[in-house]
Amino acid sequence: MGNRRTTILALLAVILTLGALWYVNRPVILQEATMAEVQAEAARGGYRLINTEELAKVYRQAPAGFLLVDTRQDWEYRSGHIKDAVNFPMEPTGWSRWRSRDRIAALLGPDRDRLVVFY
Repeated sequence: MGNRRTTILALLAVILTLGALWYVNRPVILQEATMAEVQAEAARGGYRLINTEELAKVYRQAPAGFLLVDTRQDWEYRSGHIKDAVNFPMEPTGWSRWRSRDRIAALLGPDRDRLVVFY
């Protein structure tokens, strides 16, 4: 009876482990957001979208505390980025963003009026 219980528990542990490994490493199919979805998210989040012309104007003026954040992967950032931009790779999944919340808070700092641009 004891061996049977141990075998069942071991089998259950293997199944749970395999399931967890599959879930963590499963392919994520990215769904591109429409401009309407991006605008709705900006409105919900209370932030403003700008176009490249507006960004160029702000960048040339370089206001104090301006933070430019490159959200591409490290290797993409190293291959070329806008001068003075900092790299903060952001994965497209909610889980990844949730895990990064402390790091992003540290990057942004306490100044809530600071101009921050993510690209």
